[in-house]
Amino acid sequence: MRSNAWLVVAVASLAVFALLLLDVLQGDVIRIDSGAYRLFVQAIRSDALTVVMRSFSALSEPVVLAVMLLVLAAFAPGRRPGWCCAVNLALVGVLNHVIKVLVCRARPEGFRLAVESGFSFPSAHSMVAMAFFGLIIWLIWHYQRDRILRWLLCAGFCLVIVMIGVSRIYLGVHFATDVLGGFFLSLAWLALYTRFAVPVFLGDAPMPAAR
Repeated sequence: MRSNAWLVVAVASLAVFALLLLDVLQGDVIRIDSGAYRLFVQAIRSDALTVVMRSFSALSEPVVLAVMLLVLAAFAPGRRPGWCCAVNLALVGVLNHVIKVLVCRARPEGFRLAVESGFSFPSAHSMVAMAFFGLIIWLIWHYQRDRILRWLLCAGFCLVIVMIGVSRIYLGVHFATDVLGGFFLSLAWLALYTRFAVPVFLGDAPMPAAR
């Protein structure tokens, strides 16, 4: 079962994405979106929180990601982890653009705190966050020897992914279904990428024993 976990994750994530896509294509007001608007926009917006949310959102900006890739390339052993993450980001960006052009969903209007262009579904920031930080989580989980540190790092990066998605709703540039669609499509992609592409980049070296 464990060896087929990637397939379970990919199929389940694609199924959820397909359900979200069907709701979006119907064009009706979706309960998830209206509920998220009340929770993350109407209920909690403040000047101080806006600064925090802008900071989380910036973690998925191209310039910031490029800097993190450079840091990863500089400190990771060899060049292969850096290339592995860079190719992952590039391909997920192409996938996001294709889906956006096909779906053509307009962004929310009337309550934006940031200027964004282009279509809304799925959220590029959310897809990129899941693809990049999700791959970092996968690498940490498989290669970090210290169990406590492994759990702490993975939990921290999971929080970053969630907060990037929440920030896009809070800033009024995406519906909740855009964010969830981005997360689940990217999670399906990540399951396939870690199964087929990562071994090509990193080889078949044995995983370090956990402590």
